[in-house]
Amino acid sequence: MNRIPSHFDEINMIGKLADLKDSHYHQSLVLSSLIQTLIDKGLITAQEIQQKSEEIDAALTPNPIHPIS
Repeated sequence: MNRIPSHFDEINMIGKLADLKDSHYHQSLVLSSLIQTLIDKGLITAQEIQQKSEEIDAALTPNPIHPIS
């Protein structure tokens, strides 16, 4: 059964996307704050964060065409 999306469906989708964007921003803010606090306290270095990020990225993308830099 093909259903033609109504304007209300589109508005609902836009609202969900806005909520997701807001959630992503807050999660990124918390993560950045946590990382910076660990660095400031000398518990980890920025290089260690970069190295671990590269390791995880390589593990999650075994045949990267365009690796994240």
